[in-house]
Amino acid sequence: MVKIGSALTLCAAEGFHNAFVRGALGSLVDACLGAEDGKCQIVSGPAVEIVSLAGEVRTQLDGSIRASLAGVVADRSGTVYGGPFVAGQNLVCMTFEVTLEEWLPA
Repeated sequence: MVKIGSALTLCAAEGFHNAFVRGALGSLVDACLGAEDGKCQIVSGPAVEIVSLAGEVRTQLDGSIRASLAGVVADRSGTVYGGPFVAGQNLVCMTFEVTLEEWLPA
């Protein structure tokens, strides 16, 4: 299974140091979204659908790469949830497609 954090792996494979995440589609086993209280809001699956996804992948001053992704998901009953995705906690269920646009800071 692939984690949504794999956007970092994809950027590294393509040689992108910075990229905009322009959209995605696919499903997750479960979704883990950051909540206002700092905890993880779990959206139970299987097959939590990605409704929208946006964000960026950016190289940090120390050379590491970090993704900041937020979006909207829908559970099996059609209830929608939104917020930032918690890194490493969103396993892809069946398929996941993402559009990345490399950007070069001035």
